[in-house]
Amino acid sequence: MTQSATHTPPFDRHGRVAVITWSNPPVNGISFAVRQHVAGGLDAAMDDAGIDAIVLTGAGRMFSGGADIREFNTPLSAGDPITPKLIARIENLGKPVIAAIHGAALGGGLELALGCHWRVALADATVALPEVKLGLLPGGGGTQRLPRLIGVEKALDWIVTGKPVKARAALDAGVLDALFDDELVANAVAFASRLAPATALRATGKLPVKVPDNAATLFEQAREHARKTARGMDAPLQCIACVEESTHSTLEEGLQFERARFLELVNGTQSKAIRHLFFAEREAAKPPRDALDAPARSVQRVGVIGAGTMGTGISMAFANAGYPVTLVEANDANLQKGLATIERNYAATVSKGKLDAQEMRARVERIHGTTDMQQLADMDLVIEAAFEDIVVKHSLFRQLDQIVRQGAILATNTSRLDINDIAAVTSRPQDVVGLHFFSPANVMKLLEIVRGNATAADVLTTVLHVAKRIGKVPAVVGVCDGFVGNRMVSPYTREAHFLLEEGATPQQVDQALERFGLAMGPLRMGDMAGLDISWAARKRLAPTRPQHIRYCHVADRLCESGRFGQKTGEGFYRYEASSRAPIPDPKVEAIIAACAEASGIERRTITDEEIVERTMYALVNEAARILEDGVAQRGSDIDVIYVNGYGFPASRGGPLFYADTVGLPKVLERIRQFHQEHGELWTPAPLLERLVAEGKPISTYEAATEKA
Repeated sequence: MTQSATHTPPFDRHGRVAVITWSNPPVNGISFAVRQHVAGGLDAAMDDAGIDAIVLTGAGRMFSGGADIREFNTPLSAGDPITPKLIARIENLGKPVIAAIHGAALGGGLELALGCHWRVALADATVALPEVKLGLLPGGGGTQRLPRLIGVEKALDWIVTGKPVKARAALDAGVLDALFDDELVANAVAFASRLAPATALRATGKLPVKVPDNAATLFEQAREHARKTARGMDAPLQCIACVEESTHSTLEEGLQFERARFLELVNGTQSKAIRHLFFAEREAAKPPRDALDAPARSVQRVGVIGAGTMGTGISMAFANAGYPVTLVEANDANLQKGLATIERNYAATVSKGKLDAQEMRARVERIHGTTDMQQLADMDLVIEAAFEDIVVKHSLFRQLDQIVRQGAILATNTSRLDINDIAAVTSRPQDVVGLHFFSPANVMKLLEIVRGNATAADVLTTVLHVAKRIGKVPAVVGVCDGFVGNRMVSPYTREAHFLLEEGATPQQVDQALERFGLAMGPLRMGDMAGLDISWAARKRLAPTRPQHIRYCHVADRLCESGRFGQKTGEGFYRYEASSRAPIPDPKVEAIIAACAEASGIERRTITDEEIVERTMYALVNEAARILEDGVAQRGSDIDVIYVNGYGFPASRGGPLFYADTVGLPKVLERIRQFHQEHGELWTPAPLLERLVAEGKPISTYEAATEKA
C-alpha cells in the first residue's frame, strides 16, 4: 500500500460482495501497509451485515509479485499481521473469500490466494512460488497448502523449481477454480454471488495430503537432483523438507516447521547474498545518471561481423529475441562453417526438447549470411566479433565508418582492447560502444557495456534496452585493459599460478575453489578458454611489465610447448579424445617445478584456505582499484559481473559481498599480511583502507554517491 492510499475506504461495495483492492507499485508487494489494509478491509466486511462474500485483488498490472523483499530483515517484516497470520485468518473467516488474479500471483501473493476459499483469474495470468530463486522457501504456508491442493509430486516440482505456471495449467491442476477473458472484478463478484452457502467456506488447509506410495523414493530423488543442479544451495533442500513434512503432520505442525525454516533461510547469508544480487542486477541495468533521460534509438536490424564462436553465438542471441541478423564473414568457407555451427547448436537444443523444430527453423531463417560488407549499410546496430587484434579492429571500423548509415551504433565485442582507440579511427566516435559478450554468447547472461570517452548517452540507453530484449544481464563499465571482469581475472589467475610455483598442484587449486563454489577452477577454465588467448595478451603487455615484479612463467612454458588446453588435448591437464575430463599430467608438474627452481622459490605445503584467500582477496583488492578508477559505477555492479560472467557462486553474492560477509577489516588485514610476504603486487588499494577506516561496506559502494 502506498502512503498516499492508506486512507482509502476499506472495501468497494458491489451489491452484497466487498471488493478489497491493494496498491503497492510496481508489483503490489505484500508489505506491512498492504497487510494492514487487507486486515482492515476484512474487519469492515465482517462487521457489515450487508456483505455476504469478499473478493481480494490487486490494483495495476498484477495481483501481487509476492512479499515486499525490501522489508525483509527489517522491523516491518514482523509488523502485525504477519503474512502467515493474515492468511490463516482469511482461511478461517466466516464469509467466503475469493482471490481475483490478474497478471501474476507470485510467492506470497499466491500463498495469500491459497488461503482464500476460491481462486479465479484472467486467462493470461501466471502463478508461481519462486522463493527458491531468492534462496528462500514459501513462508506463508505454500509448502503445506499446495500439496493439499494439487498433490505432493506436482507441488514438489512447483516449489523446488519456482517455475511459472500459466493459468490454464493452474486451473487443470486445481489451484484455480475459474478463468475469465476479461472484466475480472465483475466476473469475480458474479462468481462470489453464485456460491452456495453450504459449500462456500472451502478451506485448503483442511484438505488431506494424499501421500503417494513412492513418497520416500520421490523425496530422495528430489534431494539428489537438487544437490546436483543447485550445488551448495540450502533453499531447495529446505523446500523439499517442508513438503515432506506436509505428508505426516497436521497443518499447524507443518506451518510451524515451514516458518522455522523460512526464518533460518531469510536470516542466513545465502539468501541475503542472492537478494543482494537481485537488487544489484536491477541497478546495473539502469542507464548512468547522465543518460537517464536520453531517448533510445530504434534498433530493428542487426549486423554481426565474424562467424566464429563469438559471432555465431551473438547472432543466435539476437535471432532468439526476434531480430533479423546479417552475419558477415571474409570468405564463404568460414561463413558456411559458421552457419553450420548455428544449425548444429539449434538442432542440439531441439533434441533436448527445449525448442521445437518450427521455432528452430524460424530462428535459423532470421540469420542471413554474406561475405559482402556492403549489406551492413542499412543496419541499426553492427557488432564486430573478429579476431582480437587492434590492427584488424582498426581496419574493420574504418570500413564500417564508410559503409554503415549515419546514426547507427557501431559496437565491438573486444574483451580487452581500448574502445577509445577503436572509436578514434571513425568520424563518429559518439556512436561507438563496447558490447563484450561472454562465450557461448547465446547462453551466457552477462553483457559488459563498455562506455568510451565519446560514447553518446542515447547509445548507452539503446544498448541497455537491447540487452534486456535479448535476455542479457548488462553492466556499464569504463575503458581499461580488460574492463572489469578480465581486469580482475588477471590478479586472480596470477595468484593461482604463484600458488603452483609455491607448492600446490593444478588439481588442488581448482578443487579448492570449486569446493568454495566456483563453477570451474581457474586452471581448468584456462584450458577450456584456450591458454593461447591469455598468452597473446601477456605478450602484448610484456613491454609494460616492470622487471622487478614477480612473474610466473608456468603458463608461458606450457604454451611454448604447444599446450593450449582442451583444443590441443594438453594444457594444465591432459585430455582424452572427445572428453573434457581433466587428467593430472606429470609433465606439467615437471614444468612447474622447473619454473619454481629458476625463480628461486622453495616449494612448501599449501592449504586450501590459503588458496581461497589468495585468489578471492586478489579479486577484492583489484575491484577496489577499479572502483577508485571509475571503471565500475558500483561495488554491486562488480558482483553482478563476476556471478553472471565468471562462475562466482551466487550463494556468496559476488566477491565484494563475500568480502563484506567475511568482514572487510579482516580481508584488509590478510591483504596487508600478503603484502609483507609477497611484495608490492599486494599493496592494499587506498579505497579498501578508507572504507575500513570509515566502517563502510564495499559491496554497496557507489562512486556517484561518494562524490556527491
